[in-house]
Amino acid sequence: YYADKTTEKHLPLFKDFLLDSGAYTFFSGKQAKDMQWEDYVDRYADFIRRNNVKNFFELDIDKIVGYDRVKELRKRLEKQAGRQCIPVWHKTRGKDDYLSMCDEYEYISVGGLVGAGGAGVSAYSKEVAKYFPWFVNEAHKRRARIHALGYTSIEGLRKYHFDSVDSTSWIAGNRFGFIYKFNGNDLLKIHRKEGQRLANFEKTVRNNFNEWKKFQQYADIML
Repeated sequence: YYADKTTEKHLPLFKDFLLDSGAYTFFSGKQAKDMQWEDYVDRYADFIRRNNVKNFFELDIDKIVGYDRVKELRKRLEKQAGRQCIPVWHKTRGKDDYLSMCDEYEYISVGGLVGAGGAGVSAYSKEVAKYFPWFVNEAHKRRARIHALGYTSIEGLRKYHFDSVDSTSWIAGNRFGFIYKFNGNDLLKIHRKEGQRLANFEKTVRNNFNEWKKFQQYADIML
C-alpha cells in the first residue's frame, strides 16, 4: 500500500523480502469504503511482476469482504502475478482450511497475532500460542514453510520453530523513548532516567534498527 520508487530501489539489497498486501492498513483506516479491490489487486500484481517479488501475502480482508471474496481475489492475484501467494490463516477459517493450505501451498502464514492498532501481542495470540507446535508441525509435515505475522517474542521464537516472522516491535523504542542493546543472546531495553529526554531521535532510530539487525542475524542461525 505504501510502496514507492524508493522501495523498489532498495528491494535488490535485501537478503530476503516478503511483500505485505496492505490488508492491515484497510482495517485501521477509511480506505476500504471506496476501494476497488480488483484494481488494487491488479496494481499489487504489477508491482510483484515488475520487481520479481518471490514471496508476497494474499489480501486477507475477510472481515471486510468475506472469505469467499478473498479467495476470488487470491486467484486473480496469483494468475496475474504468475506464482503462488502466501495465504494468511485466521481463526475464523477453521482447522480444515489450515490443513488444505498446508497441502496446497509451499509457504503459508498465521495471522491475527497483533493487538488492535499494532499495540503489542493480542489476547488471541496468547490464547492460540499453545497450538503453535501443532501449526508448525502440520505445516512441516506437509513440506510447507510457515510464517507468523506480527510475532517477534524472543521467548516464543525459542520455543516455536517458525520459518520466518515479522513485526514492527523494533520501532517501540523510538516511540516510547528507550534504546535497544543486543547482548549476543537477547535484546535489552535501556530506559531513560526520570526527567531525561532523548537527545538525538535520529541516532536512537539508527541504534535500534542496528541492534534489531544483530538480533535478526542471531535468530537466523540460532532460532
